[in-house]
Amino acid sequence: MAVLSQKITLCNKLGLHARAATKLAQLSQKFSAKITLELAGKEADAGSIMALMLLAGAQGKVVNVTAKGVDAKLALTEICQLICDKFDEAE
Repeated sequence: MAVLSQKITLCNKLGLHARAATKLAQLSQKFSAKITLELAGKEADAGSIMALMLLAGAQGKVVNVTAKGVDAKLALTEICQLICDKFDEAE
């Protein structure tokens, strides 16, 4: 089973706020891989909106995204792309 991780900086203005956490959770749930985000020693299941919001990820914070499972590579690529695209928000 593949286990991949990548560090990425939250670059959208509001960080992991409700709308961004919802988009991230919905995307995560499309994959069979288990996806987690880690920030400042706290870890959250990427499929849980509340867990993501509790990370309190602000703009400029670096999160470590980890994906474990058969589609881990695709999951990691798409999650990181969503974050790089600032959660498709107009700023």
